[in-house]
Amino acid sequence: MPNFEQLQRLEHLPAQIAASIGQQIAAGNIKPGEKLPTEQTLAKSFGVSRSVVREAIAQLRHEGVVDTRQGVGAFVLDPGRRQVIRIESNDLTNPESFRSLFQLRVPLEVEAAGLAALHHTAEDLERMDQTLQAMREMDASWTAETIAADVAFHRALALGTQNEYFTLFVGFIAEKVGSTINVARQRAVLDEIVQVTIAEHQAVRDAVAARDMVGARRAMLAHIHGAASRLSLDLDAVPAGRAATGRAAPAGGPPDPR
Repeated sequence: MPNFEQLQRLEHLPAQIAASIGQQIAAGNIKPGEKLPTEQTLAKSFGVSRSVVREAIAQLRHEGVVDTRQGVGAFVLDPGRRQVIRIESNDLTNPESFRSLFQLRVPLEVEAAGLAALHHTAEDLERMDQTLQAMREMDASWTAETIAADVAFHRALALGTQNEYFTLFVGFIAEKVGSTINVARQRAVLDEIVQVTIAEHQAVRDAVAARDMVGARRAMLAHIHGAASRLSLDLDAVPAGRAATGRAAPAGGPPDPR
């Protein structure tokens, strides 16, 4: 078995774990077609929870490094079969790039919430409830595990669309946002707004459960704008590079999601 060392808890843990596994794959210690160690084994090796390992494997899947098979495990893909969507984490230290990522969330996740309200199954709703419960059981602070549960909620919602492409893109973007929020929480007092964030997720969940498409879209839009404001991001501002063109930021509040 590859030698995975326990990690220093300074950066986003799922991203660190994904990078470490990726290094083992690149070094040939885990070859194409081989199965990764189980979540339990990896969690013990890295000294983290299984939920954090699960998010790391999800990141590797979104990056096209592994393929996961329900009930079987994750397998390393041959480089020739990999289809990679990539946003370098270092790019998101730039406030303009991070805001651009949040702006992308608006059409993508608002529509995902609406589709989930129409198409979710009881299993999808149970997944959302499990992630919310995991968030509530954490201490009233943003830990790596709390952020992993937050990301898992958005992925569970995307699964509820019954559209594999929403699952792919929402999951990928949520992981990147989670990674950057983990860095941001070291610079800001976020502990005070944990309950607000959970309440926003709960509002999305309740609208989805009620099969209220318009309500789910509105709740997700409110959550994204709320999250952006807590990170001092103005989603309607004119990008710095275009300020000289004379184009003004749109007036008014968030657009009607209907």
